[in-house]
Amino acid sequence: MGGSLATRIGYQFSDPALLEAALRHRSIGTRHNERLEFLGDSVLGLAVSEMLFEKYPAATEGELTQLRARLVRQATLATVARSIDLGEVLQLGPSAGRSGGNDRSSILADALEAVVAAVFLDADFDQAKRVTLSLFATEIAHLNPETIEKDPKTQLQELLQSQGDLPPSYEVVTMSGQPHEREFTVQCRIDSRELITDGQGSSRKAAEQQAAYAALSTIRKS
Repeated sequence: MGGSLATRIGYQFSDPALLEAALRHRSIGTRHNERLEFLGDSVLGLAVSEMLFEKYPAATEGELTQLRARLVRQATLATVARSIDLGEVLQLGPSAGRSGGNDRSSILADALEAVVAAVFLDADFDQAKRVTLSLFATEIAHLNPETIEKDPKTQLQELLQSQGDLPPSYEVVTMSGQPHEREFTVQCRIDSRELITDGQGSSRKAAEQQAAYAALSTIRKS
């Protein structure tokens, strides 16, 4: 089974045991693919980031971040995994198998990351990047930076700048919850307009975006 998958991804393993490990879901017990999934997430992210950095030299950090998010999100990973029939060769425990685990998006996405990690460990980053970009070729071809909507903070700053206002300032006013379940409240202040808006989120960045969105909505309605 692993041999046919190796053919589909365009890489022959020196150590086939790495690929076999990548195909073992945690429901099967010991020696599963979670550690490979952890590594593959980073390898895949770096491969995609480097490609985007080179392909779109005029794109901003925010635009590159959104393009990367489109490629590495679970839905895209699962689509790529299905294109190589990854589910057919996954090794699942009885419970996961009975519940259709071999076509579950989360399981397929994790397994694809594990396969990328297996290539990385068997060879090097260059080979892992080559395999990644080959697998994602269709998805990459459909990317269009012009369809990206800028994040609220960027939109707000550009709007204020175009109208001669000073940039907004952001301040965390409250932070609550346990370390793994933080809730931030941030104020966005635009002194030239005497406008203050609030935003909440599980991170400071998310709360800032919500506060900026509220400020944008208020300005556009005025």
